[in-house]
Amino acid sequence: MTTLLNALENADMLEIDGLHAFDFSLDEDDNLHIECMDGRALKRWTFSMAQIEAATFDSDLKSWVITGDSGEHRLLPLDAIGGDNDDEEDVNADA
Repeated sequence: MTTLLNALENADMLEIDGLHAFDFSLDEDDNLHIECMDGRALKRWTFSMAQIEAATFDSDLKSWVITGDSGEHRLLPLDAIGGDNDDEEDVNADA
């Protein structure tokens, strides 16, 4: 079974309460810190390891429900899609 911690470790981006957050990290005390801009306002959240471990997965909405000091929040860990700009074919592919 996947845990929120596992999902966060494999995520490139995070959605919290419908806002996209690229800036999230676990500190040395295993607290999760999330920052994102909501218009011109910087929003910040911090969750303890106990709160992360207590988070539950909502299979209907395909997101995690976590309760922090400011109430309940929905987290959706996401993988960013990346690509390369290399339009040339790999010269060594046929070697």
